[in-house]
Amino acid sequence: MTRLQWAIVIVVAAGLGGGWTWLSRAPDGLDDVASPVAGRAAPNFTLQATDGQTIALSDLRGQVVILNFWATWCPPCRSEMPALQEVYDARSAEGLVVLAVNQDEAPDRVEAFGRELRLTFPLLLDPGYLVTDEYRVGLLPTTFFIGRGGVIGEVTYGGPMSRALIESRIAPLLEAR
Repeated sequence: MTRLQWAIVIVVAAGLGGGWTWLSRAPDGLDDVASPVAGRAAPNFTLQATDGQTIALSDLRGQVVILNFWATWCPPCRSEMPALQEVYDARSAEGLVVLAVNQDEAPDRVEAFGRELRLTFPLLLDPGYLVTDEYRVGLLPTTFFIGRGGVIGEVTYGGPMSRALIESRIAPLLEAR
């Protein structure tokens, strides 16, 4: 089992008593790095999507980005994907982009998951957890809501998120020009 999977098992076990808990320990070697939190610039990255497209976060400046870290084996991740798709369908014309960063799984497995749930936003591959570690993700799903200027507006740890929760996070970001 990977480091991230162990962390999720621990958090899920702790969360069964009535809520999700964030692991405060950073991934190995990242304790002295500024954590990506609300009010700070989102770290740039470039990842490949399952369709072969290469996406750089910096190329999306001017748009609102929902950056969701997830895995196919994560039940809350699976549960919130339809809500993310609904919001994306409803608000992409306003400049909303959803990027779903998968946790080091085989591209064909990720692609099959996307087909099964009829996901049309980019499913990005993070081999070796490089972006996951840069964003200090210790719980799945974790979602960063990034404003048009590249600054993180909110972070949601755990899930699943409802459409109403997602809408409440993106509304102020979409309204800001």
